[in-house]
Amino acid sequence: MANLVLGIAESINIMGTRSGTAMKERIPGPIQEMAREETGAGAAFLDLNIGPARKDGTELLPWVVETVEAVTATPLCLDTTNTAAMAAGFKSIKNKTGAIMNSISAQPERMEKLIPVAAEAGCHVIALLWGPDGMPRDSNERAAMSVDLMMAMNEAGIPNEKMIFDPIATPITLGADQIASGLEFLSMLPEIAPGSRTTVGLSNVSNGVADKLRGYLDRTYLIMLMKYGLTTAIVNSYDSELIAICRGERQVVVDMVHAMMDGNDPDPSTLDQRSLEHYKTYKVLSGQNVFSESWLTL
Repeated sequence: MANLVLGIAESINIMGTRSGTAMKERIPGPIQEMAREETGAGAAFLDLNIGPARKDGTELLPWVVETVEAVTATPLCLDTTNTAAMAAGFKSIKNKTGAIMNSISAQPERMEKLIPVAAEAGCHVIALLWGPDGMPRDSNERAAMSVDLMMAMNEAGIPNEKMIFDPIATPITLGADQIASGLEFLSMLPEIAPGSRTTVGLSNVSNGVADKLRGYLDRTYLIMLMKYGLTTAIVNSYDSELIAICRGERQVVVDMVHAMMDGNDPDPSTLDQRSLEHYKTYKVLSGQNVFSESWLTL
């Protein structure tokens, strides 16, 4: 049986149509409505993403936290590139130990400013494998960054069990090499940081692809990651099929994709529509077929 994956709902975002306007104008209603919807859809955490928020981040993130906590007890995942805003958000959050900090990257400035905040809060931390030179080139660079982050957090008193490593998903439009490197890193992680957990921003893999096609990529990519014990994923909680996979309700397609990853392909002529979609999508994400937006009809 595949593992279940805890969904971190991604939609309360400064870039979102409903939530973005509500954040900028400090209108609680739409944000609270979305928090209820995402919780009702089965989200285990709610990601509150205010982006860089350079002007007013230290006031905005606490406001969003309080707005959401007024209507739901679902644990929060605070998401901003503004380190001062992140610290302010954690000061205002009620459930600090159940919350997630998204994220601490392997960049000295971010580590220096945020590791003490995470240690004091006792929260979970997404350890983002993004270094001083940006994106890691392969699984070995990811491993090196993960060791740096783990050691720095351990020194501050943060145990491995509070770390959630994110190998970073890249768009399939850039090719499948980085997808393969991320999966390889996940297979290495239990030896590098025993007891730690994992996450990925699933929608990154479908960035730049037509909206009507993105869900197919996100769902199959999730199944591929599950083979290596993915524990959480940053998800579109409005995609009910994606949430069904997280909940372990699509075991037939999960087993099929995992068998394909082991080199055991089914006969496509025997597959139902859902299985065939995952079959074709896996072929693209694994680099066996070249990606084009007509991959499902070929």
